[in-house]
Amino acid sequence: MIDLKQRFAEIRSRITEAARRAGRNPEEIELLAVTKTRELPELIEAWENGLRLFGENRVQEAVRKIAAWPPERRVQWRLIGHLQRNKARKALELFSRIDSLDRLELAFDLQRILSETGRKIDVLIEVNTSGEPSKQGVAPDGLDGLLEGVLQRCPNLTVRGLMTLGPLNADPGEVAASFSRLKDLRDRVSKEFGLEMPELSMGMSDDFEIAIEQGSTCVRLGRALFGPRE
Repeated sequence: MIDLKQRFAEIRSRITEAARRAGRNPEEIELLAVTKTRELPELIEAWENGLRLFGENRVQEAVRKIAAWPPERRVQWRLIGHLQRNKARKALELFSRIDSLDRLELAFDLQRILSETGRKIDVLIEVNTSGEPSKQGVAPDGLDGLLEGVLQRCPNLTVRGLMTLGPLNADPGEVAASFSRLKDLRDRVSKEFGLEMPELSMGMSDDFEIAIEQGSTCVRLGRALFGPRE
């Protein structure tokens, strides 16, 4: 059996090679551990192997894990899944960043809650670059409107970049095109809105090397890191 330490070393090697193929510095690419359905001992083992970014898909599942997490082990928790508006307050209590902002109504809810204390939070806007109806995220042609609304009415939200999921069961060319589309969108809106948006969160267990070659700054890995779910 391959243990987490070995998988982590192999993943780091693959990240390095993909970055070099693209003429990039591997140190520019964050590795976020997707901890959906994973139990606390697995997460602690990941921490002991150097992982410091954990991403949860569901607020309800995160509540239990974060409450049990040893506080002396410093880690960042990020929400990477769809956020229901009625869970916005709890999400802000749990997570250091929301990586899946996809609609203005949610942005307004987050802003209202944050304004109560003056706290600010970084966010990523999730864009559905594949056009698959099963996926969350704002459509590419809706990004400008969403971004404009956040900038005008949500001063406590700082947009750091964009996030997407690659298309399922697609050939590598389609996957690369989906990621390239996100980078092009980021480059365009950064220039037009005068924003610094350095982050592109894209790439998961089956396609993270393609994502790195297309400019990803954060890959989100679950199965590749922890092994198949039981």
